[in-house]
Amino acid sequence: MAKLNVNPTRMELTRLKKRLRTAQRGHKLLKDKRDELMKQFLELVRRNRELRRSVEERLMNAHNSFVLAAASMSEESMEAALMCPRQTVAVDVSMKNVMSVIVPVFDFEMEGDPSDIYPYGFGFTSGGLDVAVWSLNDVMQDLLDLAAMEKAAELMSDEIEKTRRRVNALEYVMIPNLQETIRYITMKLEENARGNTTRLMKIKDMMVAQQYEAAKARQQLQ
Repeated sequence: MAKLNVNPTRMELTRLKKRLRTAQRGHKLLKDKRDELMKQFLELVRRNRELRRSVEERLMNAHNSFVLAAASMSEESMEAALMCPRQTVAVDVSMKNVMSVIVPVFDFEMEGDPSDIYPYGFGFTSGGLDVAVWSLNDVMQDLLDLAAMEKAAELMSDEIEKTRRRVNALEYVMIPNLQETIRYITMKLEENARGNTTRLMKIKDMMVAQQYEAAKARQQLQ
């Protein structure tokens, strides 16, 4: 702990006490914010882990279906089948506030007939290609949700770290320094008050002694 370089006056003492109360309130608010962020972050990580496992499994199934389709179709036939998609995807990005952390929310809209996801006829393509296209279409929303969750987790992690540093700075540096400075000023003022009291008592004793000597001198003159 180190005291601040201030003048030991009553005005400074009052100002520092106000700063201390403000710092203690801020410390409590930041600590509550950190705890709530940690709670939401851990819940987000749990959901993210479950969703990632599901998305990776479904993407692997889609990949396996593409491999099977590629084994039964020529490369030229597969490229021709997928060359002209009948639908387009528009991704909408919005924001939401989570404990003062602005996190993204992704959503997508399919432009075209939602029931017609296959950009080819079924006469000259493999069934594995149908499964692969359907799997990718089915996993799209979860894939965007996973991206949003991972970005939110990254932003919340940064905010937790910043909040933790602020809490520690208040708890271990600013508040102890203010308390030490207040203690120093209080002791200094009490010391000055005792010194003033001692000087007043000495002055009083001197005045009493002077009055006694004056009274004694008047008696001798009489």
